[in-house]
Amino acid sequence: MTSTTPSPSSARTPGNWRIIETDADVAEGAAWLAGRDPRFAAALDVCAPLPLRRRDDGFRAVMNAIVGQQVSVASANAIVARCEAAMLHDPAVTRQATDEEMRACGLSRQKIKYFRSLAEADIDFDALRDAPTEEVIATLTAVSGVGRWTAEIYAMFSLGHADVFAPNDLALQEGARMLLGLPDRPKEKEMRAIAEAWSPWRAVAARLLWAYYAAMKQREGIR
Repeated sequence: MTSTTPSPSSARTPGNWRIIETDADVAEGAAWLAGRDPRFAAALDVCAPLPLRRRDDGFRAVMNAIVGQQVSVASANAIVARCEAAMLHDPAVTRQATDEEMRACGLSRQKIKYFRSLAEADIDFDALRDAPTEEVIATLTAVSGVGRWTAEIYAMFSLGHADVFAPNDLALQEGARMLLGLPDRPKEKEMRAIAEAWSPWRAVAARLLWAYYAAMKQREGIR
């Protein structure tokens, strides 16, 4: 990749923000970051190519995020499978389901409440595809059980926003500590401020930091 500046033609731009749709978009963002900070260039030598990590959007995606809160990946996968079998990914079905039916899928009382809140919010997920990041986050976090981290991850991977970050993510914080040589892991406020320098490719910076964290954890046994 020879260009180190964003090119509006290489990714969809519904407004004044970019959408990551292909591996080429991720590579372009990575090249921009590497040109801006040699530490990113060094990290790319370890981690490249970075993954696209695009996911489906909509009710099902947020439902799955709620299921995954505070449970293991294996448990979340099992619960999601049961929810899918019970058609709970359909908000109309969720609105009509009894607590007993939802508990049978493995949902806790709190997550049943969150499911109902999400179904009753009647979010226009199609409209969110063309909404700016902060509107997406505001819409999703208005739902009980959906925090800012979940909303930022949704904007990043389900919608492909190129300039969104999740500064409260512990792996991102630890990855930044290692890559930037910080004395301590930055907390959310500091991490958000640090990430400002990576705009308009903060979502690619996140991909790089996750990959770098995983590589260093494997290499050095970091806990």
